Amino acid sequence: MLIHKKNFNIEQIADSGQCFRMNQLAEKHYSLIAFGRYLELIQRGEDLVEISCDEEEFAELWQDYFDLSYDYTQLIDTLLAGEDPFLRSAAAFGKGIRILKQEFFEMMISFIISQNKNIPAIKNCVEALCHKYGTPIRSAFDHNTIYYAFPTPSQLAQASKEELRELKVGYRDEYIIRAAQAVAEGQLDVNCIHSYSYKEAFDALKQIHGIGDKVANCICLYGLHHIQVFPIDVWIKRILDEVYQNEFNLKLYEGNAGIVQQYMFYFMRNQKENQNEKTAKEGMKSKKK
Repeated sequence: MLIHKKNFNIEQIADSGQCFRMNQLAEKHYSLIAFGRYLELIQRGEDLVEISCDEEEFAELWQDYFDLSYDYTQLIDTLLAGEDPFLRSAAAFGKGIRILKQEFFEMMISFIISQNKNIPAIKNCVEALCHKYGTPIRSAFDHNTIYYAFPTPSQLAQASKEELRELKVGYRDEYIIRAAQAVAEGQLDVNCIHSYSYKEAFDALKQIHGIGDKVANCICLYGLHHIQVFPIDVWIKRILDEVYQNEFNLKLYEGNAGIVQQYMFYFMRNQKENQNEKTAKEGMKSKKK
């Protein structure tokens, strides 16, 4: 089916650092595994996305997953009309990003893995984890193709450190096991945590071994959809330091700080990558001379 929606760009969402199982199949064509379902999406136009499901499945799951009921246009227009030149550029550049409503346990484990890893490495670890411990599901698109759901807490709680080390999670092996056990044994109630306030959820997550402030905030934003949360990773720290000299007024964006953070992160990371690519090309030209 076709989705007509402003500020809905699959490429930008896939590259925004919030989800790790959305992968490019071809130009403007992506696959996604979430909640045990497999989906394909094609960007047919700036405000047009083709999605490989029927209207019933879309209404049941994907409309909410992609946060399509929220008005991102109002926030973007506010940022574009504002006096902050960096945020004007960031909003214009990443205006197709939406904060996904992802499965809590998957985000919990994914952002534990994310510590001191880049996005490709996180994606590789998450996929390896799914193949090792997740339930195999036969694709409805191709009955010869099998994909893997994200492991359940009970599946992952049975993992050993040695097995996890083989999947290149490094020192995070113990964190993953203890987090899975906390959920599987009911120390952290995944049903109740969705009704918690941000502060209650943050405090509950901080009780889990291996979860610090940054990871707890990422889980709250991407796994519980507390869009007022402003996680500070190395990229955001660089922005706050280099662009704002550590005087960024977060109160101006109260209620939507998590969305603003995504625009900032996506814009800065792409700017730096383009700059590095340009420098590398200039270096190659100099060597040829």
